[in-house]
Amino acid sequence: MSTTTLQAPMSKSREDQDLLDHQAQRRRLVWRRRLLPAIGVATLLFAWWAIVVGLGVKPFIAPSPFLVLETLYAKRAVLLDNLLPTAMEAAGGFLLGNLVAIVIATIFVHNKTLHDIFFPVALMLNAIPIVAKAPVLVLIMGNGVEPKIAIAALVCFFPSLVNMVRGLDAANPQAMELMRVLSASKTEVFFKLRLYSSLPYLFSALRISASLAVIGAVVGEWIGATTGIGALIIQATYNFDSALLYSAIVMSALLTGAFYLAVALLERTVVRWQPEQAH
Repeated sequence: MSTTTLQAPMSKSREDQDLLDHQAQRRRLVWRRRLLPAIGVATLLFAWWAIVVGLGVKPFIAPSPFLVLETLYAKRAVLLDNLLPTAMEAAGGFLLGNLVAIVIATIFVHNKTLHDIFFPVALMLNAIPIVAKAPVLVLIMGNGVEPKIAIAALVCFFPSLVNMVRGLDAANPQAMELMRVLSASKTEVFFKLRLYSSLPYLFSALRISASLAVIGAVVGEWIGATTGIGALIIQATYNFDSALLYSAIVMSALLTGAFYLAVALLERTVVRWQPEQAH
């Protein structure tokens, strides 16, 4: 029997073993991603319960996790009815704020003069606390859904603008030079090079915006609203209903988590060239 004939099965065996090792490593990574967050949440809940019970904290000050869980179930209809408008406001602000940020970032990258003029203005507007901007928008737009969407859009706008500008400028210099040599137009350079290089930066900003959008919508509801998680938080606070207050906070956190997971799933679908660890 020739040496080549002996080496073929050995090579095939090594490839099969490498494939099995890779699959096992991926399974361990998946379980790690699921198990560690679960451990973190369980630790937080246990610490919460231990502090409330150990220090004898009164329920009207800080309810136990079990009381909050009971309230979530008992008042689920009220919580869900108020969650829907907040989710719509946050989603609208998220889409509007990021869309405007992408458009302006594109303009800034192609016109440095406009960037130098208006980027400090955007920075100054972002420096104004959201609780100070919210009443102004309510006075201008009224007490409807529009100011809530606008507030959510404002808090999403600046992180996406900064990351998108950086991402569009992060295109590989050698690739940019090659595009110039090939006489590519600005449109071709943008869609075939700059846009792809900016996607990891953009999705990093979108992850941040996913939580900020919910915060913006809730703050907008604090200023003037009769429905929504923010309005429910204010009502529960004035009524000293701490169990409902904490339940509303939990619902807002769950909404934020849902937004974040949606962005993460979209990133995995769109940015497929990123290494597995990046996700």
